[in-house]
Amino acid sequence: MARLEINDVPIQDDYSETFSGRLARVLVTSVTRRWALEAAMETKGLGRSATSPPCEATLEREVGPDETPDGRPGFIIQMMDRKLEQLAECLVLRLRKGALPNPGTSVFDALPAELAEESIDVEGTIIQRFGDGWEETIEAFGRQVFRVPKMDGAFHVERRFGVVREAVTGGMFLILADSGETALGAAEAALEAVSRIPLVVVKNAASGSKVGAKNYHDMVATTNHHYCPALAGDADSALPDSVRCVYEIIVSAPRLEEVRQGMRVGIEAATATDGVLHIHTANYGGKLGKGKIHLHGLFE
Repeated sequence: MARLEINDVPIQDDYSETFSGRLARVLVTSVTRRWALEAAMETKGLGRSATSPPCEATLEREVGPDETPDGRPGFIIQMMDRKLEQLAECLVLRLRKGALPNPGTSVFDALPAELAEESIDVEGTIIQRFGDGWEETIEAFGRQVFRVPKMDGAFHVERRFGVVREAVTGGMFLILADSGETALGAAEAALEAVSRIPLVVVKNAASGSKVGAKNYHDMVATTNHHYCPALAGDADSALPDSVRCVYEIIVSAPRLEEVRQGMRVGIEAATATDGVLHIHTANYGGKLGKGKIHLHGLFE
């Protein structure tokens, strides 16, 4: 394929390896923005990576009172796992330990109805049973919810959460820059651009993991030594001499077309930053997933 440059930055002729999984979209609200954010971050918890349990969880965006069922500030979280049973277990655990203990919280299903192919029912789980028999099922906010009593009033949680069966994650590109300051600025520009796309989540990963390991036999994921400037002298390094910092931008969404759109606008935003030298990607011979997103194909 012919050489491709975006904003005069060379784009590697290679593909990102994606995989699919079940995805739920959860809205956490509270009495103020502070407590909504606190509850959302606690619910998201240890969720940045998909390589270790519990399920991957990423903060998608903030929503205002005019966008929430109860007219209060909130934040949307996407949770993803390859298996429905594991996603259900993790969703319930995250809500119980993250959302429920915080002041004035409510939790709603935020997945558009037309995307839901499966569902998670929280009836009979530790969420409902926290009410110790005083909980009740009611119609409120235009939805069927459990009203669970707690010391500051009640915790409202929607009974069912829709699930996308084959959401896409792992749409990834690498920003190769001449300094850490440049790389961070480019990553922030990319995140800002991608986050404007509805239903898309985007992360900046500094660890840059690869599938498996070179020197250990019992690791699911380890540092991507091909793209670590600290290991630039290694025989396996893929970095030009001028690269001092690399960030990995990962895009996920319910559908492939949204991931492709996110990668495209992210690359366009990143390459507009002075000091970005190259855009690369990485794949692992099918060990991560069977999907392929070719970087050059994003701009055809």
